[in-house]
Amino acid sequence: MKLIYTDSLVVGAGLAGLRVAIASKERGLDTVVLSLIPAKRSHSAAAQGGMQASLGNTVKGMGDDEDVHFQDTVKGSDWGCDQEVARMFAHCAPKAVRELANWGVPWTRVTKGPREVVVNAEKVTIEEAEAAHGLINARDFGGTKKWRTCYTADGTGHSLLYAVDNKAISLDIPVHERIEALSLIHDGSRCHGVVARCLITGELRAYIAKSTTIATGGYGRIYEVSTNAIICEGIGQALALETGVAKLGNMEAVQFHPTAIVPVGILTTEGCRGDGGLLRDKDGHRFMPDYEPEKKELASRDVVSRRMTEHMRKGKGVDSPYGPHLWLDITLLGRKHVETNLREVKEICENFLGIDPAKDWIPVRPTQHYSMGGIRTDATGQSPHLKGLFSVGEAACWDMHGFNRLGGNSLAETVVGGMIIGKYVADFCEQNALEIDTTLVDKFVTQVRSEIDDLVEGQGSESAFDIKLEMQRIMMDYVGIFRNGPELNKAVEALQALLLRSRNIGLTCKKRHANPELVEALRVKRMLKVALTVACGAEARTESRGAHAREDFPQRNDKDWLNRTLSSWPSHDATLPTLDYEQLDVMTMELPPGYRGYGINNAIAHPDTEKREQQIIDILSKLPDEADRHARQHALMPFEVPPSLQEKNERLHEKSLSNRAQLGDETK
Repeated sequence: MKLIYTDSLVVGAGLAGLRVAIASKERGLDTVVLSLIPAKRSHSAAAQGGMQASLGNTVKGMGDDEDVHFQDTVKGSDWGCDQEVARMFAHCAPKAVRELANWGVPWTRVTKGPREVVVNAEKVTIEEAEAAHGLINARDFGGTKKWRTCYTADGTGHSLLYAVDNKAISLDIPVHERIEALSLIHDGSRCHGVVARCLITGELRAYIAKSTTIATGGYGRIYEVSTNAIICEGIGQALALETGVAKLGNMEAVQFHPTAIVPVGILTTEGCRGDGGLLRDKDGHRFMPDYEPEKKELASRDVVSRRMTEHMRKGKGVDSPYGPHLWLDITLLGRKHVETNLREVKEICENFLGIDPAKDWIPVRPTQHYSMGGIRTDATGQSPHLKGLFSVGEAACWDMHGFNRLGGNSLAETVVGGMIIGKYVADFCEQNALEIDTTLVDKFVTQVRSEIDDLVEGQGSESAFDIKLEMQRIMMDYVGIFRNGPELNKAVEALQALLLRSRNIGLTCKKRHANPELVEALRVKRMLKVALTVACGAEARTESRGAHAREDFPQRNDKDWLNRTLSSWPSHDATLPTLDYEQLDVMTMELPPGYRGYGINNAIAHPDTEKREQQIIDILSKLPDEADRHARQHALMPFEVPPSLQEKNERLHEKSLSNRAQLGDETK
């Protein structure tokens, strides 16, 4: 048994994991990162459109600040998020963007003077201020009041990942590649590391650490068609689930992106619509204004995906050998814009569809894209159920997204969450000793070795590949954009049957080293448990909230369902997760539940909503007249971030107001 010791262990080398590792290393802590693939191949590189941060540099972002970003995030979550976390995030996002600029991210910059943009299908000219020249630019994204999404053309994730990975390299942070974690080492109250397998040699290793951070991304590949990389299979969530102690949060909250290309499901960025692209049906009709006359194509993603699906159900989809689809039209943006700001989209269309998006419409339809659910953590990123276990990014339910994520908030969460949680991870490592119980370590290593022995030496008859494909099709057919009780019940029963079958998987290749079939067999049993948490959570939640849309329960029900689903796995032999719920306290919310602004307002109100609204009025009325927005916010819902991140953000328009105020004082 090979033991490797470290202070801070990070599982996953995408943006979130690397950012936590950097925070640990900068504190002088021994840090190790585990990754299935080379760090620069992580799924973070696929993010195209940008990251949200309220810089307020552009004329279309003028007046933006943390308050507006916070409100957009809470409304986008359909009031399912942790508002304290949303505040932490909105406060620190501008700091992260500027830090990334210092690390070498080539943000697209503002050019002073007039520039032509497309707004609501019309070309208009806007005038950028001279004082904004050279500052970080922003584009429009769905569900936001201001242009807030900072970007580098449409390769933002690629730019960020390379810069952050280079920073990690400069700090000499080791990334152990081609290593897969298969079990958490824990004593029921504290996590002590992981048991991992080398994908090349088959060697088992035990990594022992003061803190263990899961940053393995989402679980999109439990679905048959997904924009996720093929490594996004939910194994990090499964490792936490299999402890029987740590819990997963809001696993039924799964987002479908409106514009993945047909048939392969590769994403075309929300930047296409943010920059002025339109959605059209088989007749060429722009249909989104018919459903959402105010926000149109720039409604929240869950809303646009549902409207597209509704429109196709009406027979307005374009027939194809792969099923109906709709059109994304970015031709009105012009060739120069497409080849400059949407060049990755252009290459995807050329390589996978054989079309030129500067003159041809793009076939698109909603496809599984993002996982709002994940390992439940508190505001510091630590599991409240298993000490020493942290999670960050899409692997976590931190929970700033609630039941729907705004575009641009995920890429932001990786680096902002990594920056914040990384400091708390470092604090934990400094305040806690490394505990080593080799008997405990040997127990978990033996369990993993026995699991591999049973697969290699056993006589099982089931195929891991067949079971995985069946699982993916069940999720796609029954746990998709629109859900209902009978289909969800079918999904749960079918997934249970598959889980039982997975206990009889056999291998045709008996090698213990580089063996893709063995890898698949080890993963699919864990993926099925994750899939069951999604299906069971969706079946139990008899309401519609954000991306969770029940056709048989179309109302958002704050009275009975203003809570967070918690999933745990009761025992090794169990075939269903245990569900319980964490209530969201309206009386502590800065922004009580209200109307999102889409469709009819059919929400069932929480009994405390009016009481909290009156309380907010009373609190604000007692503040002095000179109280600024920061004082008002603090009075309503105080929040904390690490001391080094507490400083207020400064913006161009606020600086101008401050200068004018000073000039006024000097002339008195």
